[in-house]
Amino acid sequence: MTGLKRNILLFTVIGAAMMELIDTSIVNVALSHMSGNLGATLEDTSWVITSYAIANVIVIPITSFLAVKLGRRSYYIGSVILFTLCSFLCGQATNIWMLVAFRFLQGMGGGALLSVSQAIVFELFPKEKRNVASALFGIGVFIGPTIGPTLGGVITEYLSWPWIFFINVPIGIAVAVLCFMLLGEPALKQEAGRIDWAGIFLLAVGVGSLQTVLERGETEDWFDTTYIIYLTATAVLGIFLFIWWELRVKEPVVNLRVLKSRNLSVAAILTFVSGVGIFTSVFITPVFAQRLLNFTPTQTGLLLLPGAILALGGLMISARLLQRGLSPLVMIFTGIGLFILFSWQMSRLNIAAGRADISIPLIWRGVGLAIITVPLTALAVSGLEPRDMPQGAALNNMMRQLGGSFGIALVNTYLTNRNAIHRTDLLSNLTPGNPLLAERLSGYTYYFTTKGATAPEAQQQALKLLDNAVVRQSNVLSFGDAYLLIGTVFLAALPLLLLAVRKKPSAQPAPVILSDH
Repeated sequence: MTGLKRNILLFTVIGAAMMELIDTSIVNVALSHMSGNLGATLEDTSWVITSYAIANVIVIPITSFLAVKLGRRSYYIGSVILFTLCSFLCGQATNIWMLVAFRFLQGMGGGALLSVSQAIVFELFPKEKRNVASALFGIGVFIGPTIGPTLGGVITEYLSWPWIFFINVPIGIAVAVLCFMLLGEPALKQEAGRIDWAGIFLLAVGVGSLQTVLERGETEDWFDTTYIIYLTATAVLGIFLFIWWELRVKEPVVNLRVLKSRNLSVAAILTFVSGVGIFTSVFITPVFAQRLLNFTPTQTGLLLLPGAILALGGLMISARLLQRGLSPLVMIFTGIGLFILFSWQMSRLNIAAGRADISIPLIWRGVGLAIITVPLTALAVSGLEPRDMPQGAALNNMMRQLGGSFGIALVNTYLTNRNAIHRTDLLSNLTPGNPLLAERLSGYTYYFTTKGATAPEAQQQALKLLDNAVVRQSNVLSFGDAYLLIGTVFLAALPLLLLAVRKKPSAQPAPVILSDH
């Protein structure tokens, strides 16, 4: 393959992975518009997010098996076509459940655009430049979820919500055509064994139930809802049986035996933690900026931009440092430290915070997560045989997605609980004998009286204004607690670095063969 064709294929598959990751979060800010347009409740509309996440997390771990069974080239191009077609159908949906169904199918197609893309990127580079491959793929992994909500907000604000799906169509067509022309099968081919139908079923039931619980738990008051209890039990039983079956069967759909690699196991847990950081910080920061600080979606996007730009440099620098022999453990430690700094600084913000107060911590976030991405990928595949790398990459990607879902569910619940606690604490200080309270109420009442309100009306409006101030302040304090919680999760993960072993890969990855087309 010539250098030009290799570069075209490289940026094509990275673009496909980025498109898939953008779609994990692009709809978040458009839910209210969808709800009003399709005549659905906001609760029903949130299944648009849940259905995609469920399909994604089911498909990602079996992409390696499907690529072998169907042929990687056919499976990848078919997945791109399915993703693109369903993106168009999502934009054409006339009711909420039609949209949910197409989103599920879109997620099924999107599963391959992550793990298979990563395997292709790795195989396009010789072993000595594998860290560069990790950095390039890390651009998509990091940038996708980061710009998703902002991109969705801008599109919804200036166009309409169907365009958050239509935007995928030209990109998907271009990816499919270029892959048809350039992508071939890997030189190292594996024989396709029997289809592990039991493993596929148990995976779909166990992981699908778990994902539903994580996505819907907070909305449904967790275990106060009967179906959440049943799905939790189903998830535990399904995942247990899945692990037992996959370790027992001769030709498993997901080869869990690759987790015998200590480095892959450690990397998978740390990738889960990085997923918590990537997705939860992207989830709560736009909400904090827009709802409490009154930033527009465009202004929020500009807040994220400096950190995203510096993160790109961080990815390439980290790859170069790894190539020169710097320990990935040192870089992961540094990245985790920067993310903890981000969490601490964000936790100290108040309602008077300005653009610079948020942009600077977001730079630490961006650089920290960028520094983590490449060494984690290198750590995950170190010690794996070339034939096991696609399976290892798929398991690692699944852990990132699960980490994101777990983190968002955890933060949602924590925000609700901490908001109630802070509201109670604030109200406890509003006693009739409090001179500051009396002075503020008097000032509010006088203000509304000067605007033409009667004395009782002015007093009622003053109390309402005071209540709004309490609500806002309790929300600010709750978000501060949430940022500290995310930082604590990263801090708790640091001891895992002691379990990792520096080990070089035993073989060079197989190159991609140029297609005859």
